[in-house]
Amino acid sequence: MKNRNLTIKTLMYISVFIAVILISVWVIQIQFLQVFYERNVIENIDTVADNIRKNTENLDALLQEYAFANNMCIEYYHDTVEIDFNLKMNSCILRDYSYEIAKYKAELINNNKDYMILYAPKTNVKSILYAINLNNGNYVFLNTTLEDLNSATALLKKQLIYLILILIVASSIVAIFISRRLNKPILKIISTAREMGKGNFNIKFDKSNVQELDELCDVLTVAASEMNKTEELKRDLLANVSHDLKTPLTMIRAYAEKVRDITYKDSEKREKDLNVIIEETERLNNLVNDLLDLSKIQAGECDLNITEYDIVKNIKEILKRYDIVVEKEGYSFEFDMPSSLKVKADKSKIEQVIYNLINNAIEHTGDDLKVKVTVKKQLDSVLISITDSGVGLTEEEKSLVWNRYYKKEKRHKRNIVGSGIGLSIVKGILESHKCEYGIDSKKGEYTTFYFKLKK
Repeated sequence: MKNRNLTIKTLMYISVFIAVILISVWVIQIQFLQVFYERNVIENIDTVADNIRKNTENLDALLQEYAFANNMCIEYYHDTVEIDFNLKMNSCILRDYSYEIAKYKAELINNNKDYMILYAPKTNVKSILYAINLNNGNYVFLNTTLEDLNSATALLKKQLIYLILILIVASSIVAIFISRRLNKPILKIISTAREMGKGNFNIKFDKSNVQELDELCDVLTVAASEMNKTEELKRDLLANVSHDLKTPLTMIRAYAEKVRDITYKDSEKREKDLNVIIEETERLNNLVNDLLDLSKIQAGECDLNITEYDIVKNIKEILKRYDIVVEKEGYSFEFDMPSSLKVKADKSKIEQVIYNLINNAIEHTGDDLKVKVTVKKQLDSVLISITDSGVGLTEEEKSLVWNRYYKKEKRHKRNIVGSGIGLSIVKGILESHKCEYGIDSKKGEYTTFYFKLKK
């Protein structure tokens, strides 16, 4: 379908709406006017007949009143006496005492019919002849003319033609006015959105006092703000990843050159330098693995292999990896967990979660260098929490730390293997397990990351 601008579309919609209304008016007023008119006259004469049947006392005065009030002529046959009311009307067929009219009267009486529509024998005017049986051989005949509405219909046709022309002009004016009123703020939104498309996310969409457009402006303003934050965080991620890549690469090159030029003859020093190269290679490998894990999680390819295993035993095995941190850096781990507790989860992925959370706690703990690991049995789940004694998090930071681009300012500790994107991996794994997880923190005192696994 061909695209059209707002003015043309508005004009089309209004024109279609007006056309439907005019066609409806044309059909009702022109095609069915005579039908509606006849039905209305019949309903009126029915009402008069019902009132006559209900009020037979002092009928003469009542019939005279009805005859002049409703522009009809009436004949009343009472005990072989004929009483006429308003028979001087030019269109009255009751004053025609011809055989044909008498036949119509007899037909109504004999067939027990209320009324018939006929044409006056002499004038050929369409009329209604109505018969009321009052019992005891008493009858009342009512007659009223059905006017020919052709002249009125012709007049209405002319009026509708003028009305159509007026409405076409009016609809065009209204369409142009409405489209311009709506077009101006829409074009402004489009212009601002183009700026956002060019990478300028530090913008705000101005409101126009149109509720739907204002809601769109609010959504786009929030989207621009979030994209601006995302862009900043992406730059931070690139800077952090570049730093984490550059440092081990520099170390690898330096120690490789050292082995090649200096220590290649000294087996003890050579082995020591080669161990540094291996450690830095492992650091690079972990960073690449983290990035691959993150990309898989984002692509929804985090397949789970759920098994039942002892979470306490698994955590103790993980903590053995940090013996070097305890020995060389002076860190200490505090445990609060039972001797054994089984859970159902993907062991390797939950191990990755715990590993990343411990790394994060070591990275941000306070001067006492303490990290607390807690495992508690609950009603139908197991609560695992890891607490540091660092500076804590603000409410805004609590929501940002899970972001895949967010990395808080921190001290880089060379003995801790981590890429700075671990928490986004943690979030993806826990959400794939449909785990409840969160952060409890008090500014200046502690931060606790926790999650729950099914027993």
